[in-house]
Amino acid sequence: MKNLAIILGLMTVMVAGLASVQAADDAPAAAAPAAAVAAPTPERSVTERLEDLEAYVNNGARNTSTNAPSKIAGPGPGHNGWMMTSSALVLFMTLPGLALFYGGLVRRKNVLSVLAQCLGIAGLVSILWWVCGYSITFSKGGTSFWGSMTWAFLNGVDSAPNTDYAGWVSQNVFSMYQMMFAIITPALIIGAIAERMKSSAILLFVTLWMFVVYFPLAHMVWGADGLMNGVWNADAKIKAIDFAGGTVVHMSSGWSALILCLLLGKRQGHGKEPMPPHSMVLCMVGTGMLWVGWYGFNAGSAVAADGVAANAFMTTTLATATASFVWAMAEYITRGKPSILGFCSGAVAGLVVVTPACGFITASGAMAIGVVAGLVPYLACWKLKAWLGYDDALDTFGVHAVGGTLGALMTGMLARNSANGNLALNLKDYVKDGIFQPLLLEQIKAVALTLTLAVVGTVIIAYIVKAVTGLRVSTEVEVSGLDLAEHGEEGYHSAGSSRL
Repeated sequence: MKNLAIILGLMTVMVAGLASVQAADDAPAAAAPAAAVAAPTPERSVTERLEDLEAYVNNGARNTSTNAPSKIAGPGPGHNGWMMTSSALVLFMTLPGLALFYGGLVRRKNVLSVLAQCLGIAGLVSILWWVCGYSITFSKGGTSFWGSMTWAFLNGVDSAPNTDYAGWVSQNVFSMYQMMFAIITPALIIGAIAERMKSSAILLFVTLWMFVVYFPLAHMVWGADGLMNGVWNADAKIKAIDFAGGTVVHMSSGWSALILCLLLGKRQGHGKEPMPPHSMVLCMVGTGMLWVGWYGFNAGSAVAADGVAANAFMTTTLATATASFVWAMAEYITRGKPSILGFCSGAVAGLVVVTPACGFITASGAMAIGVVAGLVPYLACWKLKAWLGYDDALDTFGVHAVGGTLGALMTGMLARNSANGNLALNLKDYVKDGIFQPLLLEQIKAVALTLTLAVVGTVIIAYIVKAVTGLRVSTEVEVSGLDLAEHGEEGYHSAGSSRL
């Protein structure tokens, strides 16, 4: 009874206190000196409101000829919704798409190491992006090579659109969309050095590589004041174009992957014992996920649900399907059998090559890219790799470096004003609707700069990492498998699995 009385007493006090607070809130405020009556907020006319609505539907600029605030001053729900979906699709490309694609291609004793590397890179790059990666890449006020620290820690990055990049998409959504590109780019590199590089070395390498290669390159190509942003920066010194990442993503990762695998050396037993993929089922599932996710990658790069995105969606589909078929048929002719690996590799090659071009080309251009993408990377993976003798474990160089370079050049040949009217803004003297139009020379300049940055940057970073942590696991770890040695787990528990 005593405890009950105490509880009831406390409750009475609390109720009385809350009642007094509520009474104070409800009491009329003390009389204040009369203030000047604020001028009424100006209202937009019906015509001006309709102009705003048309701008939203057509992904155009708002009417700024009036001081009256817009009734839809924030992001547009349709465009914002598409970009959130695209962000999820691009993350889906890495987790689980790329993880399963690469995981199926390695030996079973190393499958978890690939999955762990993809997860580790996703977490690491997200942290770097929050700290300063987004600001370095997309803020103005720095140089044409490197942004400022205006948005460090995503300070000021809220739901209001940043009209330098999108008039109807929240800047926080745009920042997350671009973060997914930053995640998958270094993750592509691990295909070349799979089964032999230390996890600690990979994480340190990726940290340095993002600052030396990715952030500055992405700023140069996509930053509002970037050196190579030919579409949107009238002052760009190199009038190049890259719709969704041929140079930024595929060339940078592919050429860096080649240098890193050369510095690492070949896997134990390479060329002396067979090293077939342990699961083509996982590889095919991963390929399907990459293809689906790539619609967010390519069509999403329009940063709106508009006609440019629709065109990119179509050209991506045509080029990818064609390349998958052509690669497999090339195998049929040269080897007598079309393989599942051939269909998968062809699809990825088609996706890679069309990436920089997808928003700038017509359907016929996409078909041309599909044919070339099915043949040139195939020859690079089949013949060039054998001739030069490098151990690119999962053909990152043959598909991404060769394909990305090829895509950047073909973009210069096939970009058409009829596919994307934005080309007429700052490139009317470069896009002449011909194969050898002036734009091609600008693309060659961009390719040369990208290749130089990726190669030189990777050499320097690799030697720093080698001095700090070492690059390669021991022979004993490599033979027994990275899964148990580096992660204490196995992907499969059947008898003898760790030795296969």
